[in-house]
Amino acid sequence: MTELSPAALDQLFREARTHNAWQDRPVTDEQLHALYDVLKFGPTSANSSPARFIFVRTPEGKAKLKGSLSPGNIEKTMTAPVTVIVAHDPKFYDLLPKLLPHADAKNWFSGNYSLAEQTAFRNGTLQGGYLIMAARALGLDTGPMSGFDSGKVEEAFMTDNGWKANLLINIGYGDPAGLFPRSPRLAFEEACRFA
Repeated sequence: MTELSPAALDQLFREARTHNAWQDRPVTDEQLHALYDVLKFGPTSANSSPARFIFVRTPEGKAKLKGSLSPGNIEKTMTAPVTVIVAHDPKFYDLLPKLLPHADAKNWFSGNYSLAEQTAFRNGTLQGGYLIMAARALGLDTGPMSGFDSGKVEEAFMTDNGWKANLLINIGYGDPAGLFPRSPRLAFEEACRFA
């Protein structure tokens, strides 16, 4: 592996921002397919890939989502070209014979609800992070959020599959006029330890 250029690191991390306002530019089906085709390669435990993604972008879909949002998240979500519901499938292990064919990994989880739920939530969250980084790598901006009622989201979008909502991520082309000043970050000494 080679180290990424400073420009790439800026795009992915140092200059990237959480966006709250959006330009009136669409995100295409092709871009969403490309986004998934990048993020799916991020590693997960036992290649479990428990995240499931619902790309909400129609007026009808946005109307269904609106009632679940915290008041401060309504405007930025309604105006975003796409809002991704990042969910996880509690029965992700049903696909492990395909995803990890060299091991009997389905049996690791199918009889152990606690382990399955922890694995699905942890790795599904990780995949949500991959989605953010993949979007940035492909030239899109993001605005991740946790201010919503997950039960209402599940009732509106997931009654047919039993998925569990984890977080929402607005995707599009951010409007720099809507950015807040960058908030501080913790120094190494505040957040890290050697052992």
